[in-house]
Amino acid sequence: MCHLLFVFCRRQGEPPLENGFLPYLGCALKFGANPLEFLKEKQKKHGHIFTCHVAGKYIHFLTDPFSYHALMRQGKHLDWKKFHFATSAKAFGHGSIDPAEGNTTENFHQTFIRTLQGNALDALIEAMMENLQYVMLQSRAPKLQSNTWVTEGLYTFCCQVMFESGFLTLFGKELNSNNDKNLSSKQETERAHILNALENFKEFDKIFPALVAGLPIHLFKSAHSAREKLGEALLHKNLLKRDNLSELVTLRMFLNDTLSTFDDMEKAKTHVAVLWASQANTIPATFWTLFYLLKSPEAMRAATKEVQSVLESAEESVSLNGKHISLNRKQLDNMPILDSIIKEAMRLSSASMTFRVAKEDFTLHLENDAYNIRKDDVVALYPQLLHFDPEIYADPLTFKYNRFLNENGEEKTDFYRNGRKLKHYYMPFGTGIAKCPGRLFAVHEIKQFLALIFSYFEIELVDSNVKCPSLDQSRAGLGILQPSNDVDFRYRLKCL
Repeated sequence: MCHLLFVFCRRQGEPPLENGFLPYLGCALKFGANPLEFLKEKQKKHGHIFTCHVAGKYIHFLTDPFSYHALMRQGKHLDWKKFHFATSAKAFGHGSIDPAEGNTTENFHQTFIRTLQGNALDALIEAMMENLQYVMLQSRAPKLQSNTWVTEGLYTFCCQVMFESGFLTLFGKELNSNNDKNLSSKQETERAHILNALENFKEFDKIFPALVAGLPIHLFKSAHSAREKLGEALLHKNLLKRDNLSELVTLRMFLNDTLSTFDDMEKAKTHVAVLWASQANTIPATFWTLFYLLKSPEAMRAATKEVQSVLESAEESVSLNGKHISLNRKQLDNMPILDSIIKEAMRLSSASMTFRVAKEDFTLHLENDAYNIRKDDVVALYPQLLHFDPEIYADPLTFKYNRFLNENGEEKTDFYRNGRKLKHYYMPFGTGIAKCPGRLFAVHEIKQFLALIFSYFEIELVDSNVKCPSLDQSRAGLGILQPSNDVDFRYRLKCL
């Protein structure tokens, strides 16, 4: 009967099963509408592990945070790369980056760790500090008439500033633009190119969840065209015309050329993947952090005071005479209040998902029981369940800027559930070997953005009573959720 109906039947020793009522789709529509509520309801019904049929896949959801480490220990039976490789090829349009498929022998994860952490991170931080100030103070100069308030959407502002600064940091500037007589027109042209790339990025990003779900990009004409234009801009021949490329991009270009059989456009699309990964979660995380600060005067006071104190210790003075502020990695790391604020904003907005694919039939041993898992099944964690658990985080839907600070004002790491200390309590970047390699850079970028905003601008919400926008659930599973609507704020240069 199971085979006639193409329905997966639960076997003895397997987790409880939710097949859903729709052929092939199973629980996909209910899950997609509100993953958190759907999973809470199934957790109540079945306990801490259950299986859902979602769009032709069988996903075992593990919801007990004390069992998360059991999943991390199953490297022999579970593959974390398979899902990521397949998703990247599907979404960005390059050939498979799985070395087993023969297109490349590059270990992408190692490339990212090598170029986004350690010494390489210092150079990225330095470049981002310069570029953020260039974008905030020079690139946007026409908007900044002295003492005049500029009103803009907060998400639009974060999007433009972070995208332009991040693009310049990773992909450098057009060659010789500094020694040119027509410097300002060159810079305007370059800015137009980057803002054009931002429009293409947004058009492509809009349909990203559909691509991950397996829909072909040809169904989305304008997004397909946007992705091709981004690829065009990041062709190696065009990147070679740029100065100050990051180590990440120069190494990726070298490895594309020496270790892969990709054609020029496929190589470019691996760079589109890097661009997307560097922006798609950082932009909304920046928005939520600044939004919650603007809504919480107490948090804003504490954050501003901390930034001022670090600048004073670094003997950095803030002025508009062209001398930029410089904060290095060590100084940025000495900002526990900002760290806590960013963590809290990300706790409230993150809906990432951790996937592992079973390489073979095996038995998954949890704390108190064991379950049989079939080859090619997916085992998943959905950390938003953890982030919104009132037992771990009292009043979980409320922003508390000092939630991740202990009584000494240092980072708090003691979180409990059922009286037991948790190892995993905060997971916007995933966990284990597959943890986002760019997470350190992302947090530093947001700190730099905030430090500069506090230093150079007066900012306020147009309506101080504005409601917190709801989370756009269409991106659930992919990281930081975007706001469902923008919020107006105003800013002007300080009289320095």
